[in-house]
Amino acid sequence: MSLQDWVGRSQTHEDEVSPRLVQGLAATLGVEAPPVLPPLWHWMLFQDWVPPDRVGPDGHPARGGFLPPVHDLPRRMWAGGRVEFGAALHVGDRVRRTSTIEAVRETSGGAGRLVFVTVRHRVEGPGGLAVDEAQDIVYRDASGAAVRAAEAAAPAPEGVARSVVPDPVMLFRYSALTGNGHRIHYDLDYVRGVEGYPGLVVHGPLQATLMAGLLPRSPTRFSFRGRRPAFHGAALRVEAWQEGEGWRMRTLDPSGAVCMDAEATLA
Repeated sequence: MSLQDWVGRSQTHEDEVSPRLVQGLAATLGVEAPPVLPPLWHWMLFQDWVPPDRVGPDGHPARGGFLPPVHDLPRRMWAGGRVEFGAALHVGDRVRRTSTIEAVRETSGGAGRLVFVTVRHRVEGPGGLAVDEAQDIVYRDASGAAVRAAEAAAPAPEGVARSVVPDPVMLFRYSALTGNGHRIHYDLDYVRGVEGYPGLVVHGPLQATLMAGLLPRSPTRFSFRGRRPAFHGAALRVEAWQEGEGWRMRTLDPSGAVCMDAEATLA
């Protein structure tokens, strides 16, 4: 089958905004547990747990289910996404997510052949549509350098910032809370010996959640894009500043290079 045959595939799942998950993420981030989900906390919902015989070598569910089976490109990452927020989700709400594969695109670049898959998620709660999201997943070859050198970014305009040192406990907790079995976030032998990274990789969604947490109020739109990996044990600087009518955000590694950047429109 062609990878394009997966375009248009759809599936629906139901879940509950669990108080236990909300309390767990609040503890992981060091904040008070809120009664209403803050932006991007919905990524804890609709977890995909499969039996051991359906787990792939990278810890994700084995390929060939809902997502296209890109078997020849072993590295898989969540490259970025665009989120629009609607009705609020409260702790205890029942929710439904409809997911549709919108596009599959093949290209090549400095990292070799790449396959991008865009998945659209629409999350509905008691108040109607709560989240309308497009996720970009990228598959890439394992050959070549896992991390390329990057220059330090220019200083940001005046805004707000914090420094976080993601340790293995933080990464383990976030993986567990989101049902993410990807071994790059907790298996140091795997990440060094198979993927070729120098340390455990900090989740892209975790970085996005940290950036959104700097905003002065909830956004109506939020988009983010991964630029380079961030690793455990290294200070991660999280910055946000107002630009025109919107906000810009980014995370920086100790060298000052951008790991992820984002934009938001506030309510």
